[in-house]
Amino acid sequence: MAVAVRGGRGSGLGGFSLRSFFSYRIFVSAIFSLIFLATLSVLFSTNPSTPQDDSALPTTGNAYVHRTFLALKSDPLRTRLDLIHKQANDHITLVNAYAAYARKLKLEISRQLRMFDELAQNFSDISVKPTYRASLFESDGPVDEDVLKQFEKEVKDRVKIARLIIGEAKENYDNQLKIQKLKDTIFAVQESLTKAKKNGALASLIAARSVPKSLHCLAMRLMGEKISNPEKYMDEEPEPEFEDPNLYHYAIFSNNVIAVSVVVRSVVKNAVEPWKHVIHVVTDRMNVAAMKVWFKMRPIEGGAHLEIKAVEEYTFLNSSYVPVLRQLENSQKSDFENRAENATEDVQMKSKQFSMLSHLRFYLPEMYPKLHKILLLDDDVVVQKDLTGLWKIDLDGKVNGAVETCFGPFHRYSQYLNFAHPSIKERFNPKACAWAYGMNIFDLDAWKSEKSTDQYHHWQNKNEDETLWKSGMLPPGLVTFYSTTKSLDKSWHVLGLGYNPSISMDEINNAAVIHYSGNMKPWLDIALNQYKNLWTKYVDNDMEFVQMCNFGL
Repeated sequence: MAVAVRGGRGSGLGGFSLRSFFSYRIFVSAIFSLIFLATLSVLFSTNPSTPQDDSALPTTGNAYVHRTFLALKSDPLRTRLDLIHKQANDHITLVNAYAAYARKLKLEISRQLRMFDELAQNFSDISVKPTYRASLFESDGPVDEDVLKQFEKEVKDRVKIARLIIGEAKENYDNQLKIQKLKDTIFAVQESLTKAKKNGALASLIAARSVPKSLHCLAMRLMGEKISNPEKYMDEEPEPEFEDPNLYHYAIFSNNVIAVSVVVRSVVKNAVEPWKHVIHVVTDRMNVAAMKVWFKMRPIEGGAHLEIKAVEEYTFLNSSYVPVLRQLENSQKSDFENRAENATEDVQMKSKQFSMLSHLRFYLPEMYPKLHKILLLDDDVVVQKDLTGLWKIDLDGKVNGAVETCFGPFHRYSQYLNFAHPSIKERFNPKACAWAYGMNIFDLDAWKSEKSTDQYHHWQNKNEDETLWKSGMLPPGLVTFYSTTKSLDKSWHVLGLGYNPSISMDEINNAAVIHYSGNMKPWLDIALNQYKNLWTKYVDNDMEFVQMCNFGL
């Protein structure tokens, strides 16, 4: 009853108490929100382990190298914190953008409200003008035509203005117009995003394919060393181990001296019996001398055997035998005969992108005829464990042992080959799982039985006009070793360290080989810092030319 009596007292007092209560709650909520945001700001802006602001460090010279070195030794949790911090900052930016848009809408609505008030007042002012009121509204006599015309003119002028203002304001209240404007905005943003992605991909590709000055410097200094001391770097007689099929043989095809040195060093350091391992390095004529000087100055340890040759030494690799060489020659010859102004673009692009080193993988039995098995390694991998177990795997008569990369609908044959072409559609399954280059164990005896090189030539000849697949080395591998590839356990080969920042460290640590596939190679400035130290620990920093060429590793 007491409650009823109190509630029944004047409605004005009850309304005032209710409003005061809600105002108090809103005030308290606002205070707590501000405290929470301030706490978040402190948490995200505080760096307990770094006494100085990184942004204050210079970005060139020794300080840059020092900062890069510190970044490589950074705690993985620091990277995680940076990602969380970035996510928070991104959402702050998003909220501020919406707030700015809301303020803009508020200002726009306030402006329209003032305009409507002024417009209504203008209509009212016409009626109360003394001239019009006396002659048109309060007079009982005949209407003055001149005054009426003047009144009509002023009303029409204000009606015209009113229609313009209302037409402009309708955009804010017409749902269809708002939907269309939103669609236009989304389309424009998507266009900008697509353009930004293309520009980013192009910039990343340029950064990945450009040769850093440090690599140029290293090659030049190695060549200078050979020229200065030719007697120290005379070619030696081939070792009998190079053709011994009872040993463990590796093939590396590259013109990147420091990358090859890392692969070789990681293989040998993790081998249980390094003296049983033979590494065959093939490079181009321009870099073969530099490669030999490096390994003469820094011999591999543990008694492992190293053979270095130039691709030009394999004389059977000529245009009469190799389809891609013949196709390139035909394109250049056709361009020379036609002399069309724009005909050189495709040929020049092919010439720049083409490297016979990439195609050597299809000629392994002819390059190493006395071997039974060989392990192909790319120059952007790091070996973390002894790999002799790969030679013990039963490939079930298959040619190629590789790790498959497909998951769900991704990395299937349909993504690499043109299944609109009848030759592809009839021969291959679009849902077949793709596999990866980078670490492949090849049974050369099975290769010869399956005539895999002939298969490669067949498909490469059919793809002269690039209607079966576009550029790249994986598509010809997929068609050549279709149905002759044995899937290996994924722990043998973990990919993506050159583009994927989300690979777990457990997966990386358990891998026998880690692969910096992607554009962010570990010897480039654009490398992912959280993975870079896994590569740099195998760099021979005691090599004097590495220090002189300022690699900053």
